[in-house]
Amino acid sequence: MAPTEVSTDPDDFVVARNPDAASTLPYLVRVPLGRDGIVLKARDVWPRTAKVYCHPATGWPDQPDVVDRAPVRSCTRRGAAIDLVLDRGRENRSQFVFAEARGRQVIFWQSARTTRKARPAVVLPTRRASGSTVHVLVDTRERYPWRFTAQQATTERAALVVGDYAVEHEGAVVAVVERKSLDDLASTASRGGLPGLLAGLSVVPRAALVVEDRYGAVFRHPHVRPGVLAELVAEAQVRVPDVPIVFADTRKLAEEWAYRFLGAALAHHAADVLAADLVEPLVSAGPLAPAPPTAAAVRAWARDAGIDVPERGRVPRAVLGAYWEAHPAGS
Repeated sequence: MAPTEVSTDPDDFVVARNPDAASTLPYLVRVPLGRDGIVLKARDVWPRTAKVYCHPATGWPDQPDVVDRAPVRSCTRRGAAIDLVLDRGRENRSQFVFAEARGRQVIFWQSARTTRKARPAVVLPTRRASGSTVHVLVDTRERYPWRFTAQQATTERAALVVGDYAVEHEGAVVAVVERKSLDDLASTASRGGLPGLLAGLSVVPRAALVVEDRYGAVFRHPHVRPGVLAELVAEAQVRVPDVPIVFADTRKLAEEWAYRFLGAALAHHAADVLAADLVEPLVSAGPLAPAPPTAAAVRAWARDAGIDVPERGRVPRAVLGAYWEAHPAGS
């Protein structure tokens, strides 16, 4: 379940003016994904009121006219989207979504606010999972399996290596769900087998364990002391965090949750395959030049170097010149 690509020590996020005056996209966005980042042309500096249309750029300028720069907490590609989290108080979370429309690549930059406006909170209980009929593989060892008769799904019996229900993409299993009653969960956990079960499920790209009961029933189990089962479940979840343990109130709701999970996982995997083809040809931004020093940093250096510098106001040009002489490459 690991993300496709993560920048573990990302550079700053930078927005600069597009030097191409003829372009209808006046800004360049440097997204710190991968070793050297990628460059996109953008219509605006941030998705404040609407999604911002972006397009692949041909490169990052040697001397960019920077209009925004911020440190990055994380930059991760998940499927067809790049999730960006900046280290600042406001305008710090956004997402770049890659797709194809009419045979060409399109990229939209969106925030939580613009996404809510585009997709109002409307619940459609009978809609198909991720917009399509889901073909579910049911393990042959399931004695009383879910049949998904109330969902837009078809089923087929198959011998699964792990899990009770699965979906495939091009012959490969991409998501599984393990079904447990509360008694099954208590028995597995009491024998110490729950961490191993979750670890086995984690070999599949996306997996989950669904319990056909509410979480409160854990503390009322007739054969396990209150709190003991909850502690065992918590320990197993911490040891294998990639496989969530989900408590559904009833068997019917557990079936519904599994259907939605498998459908979403299948759609996400297909989008991930598409996104890999879309992101791969993007131009690398190259190494990022260090950010200009702050006035406080220059003053601190000047004091250490024995140079007189005022406590407030603009730093004198002579002091700045001395600083750059001592740091010719921003070192």
